[in-house]
Amino acid sequence: MAKKLTWDDAEDIGIELSEKHPEIDPLSVRFTDLHRYVTELPDFAGDAQASNEGKLEAIQMAWHEEFQDRTQA
Repeated sequence: MAKKLTWDDAEDIGIELSEKHPEIDPLSVRFTDLHRYVTELPDFAGDAQASNEGKLEAIQMAWHEEFQDRTQA
């Protein structure tokens, strides 16, 4: 069984978002859309209302690292 994710699991969420949305440049995603993408992940079990700008930024940066690794390989 997969680990249930919360807003504090930025790196794991970044990996999942990279796999689910490989064509999207994470830096082009608005935080409102990022919030929706995260809460729509099947392994996400966090409180949708518990996010904040810092948590979303950490997730976006983790996703961006995955994106860069994939596109610069």
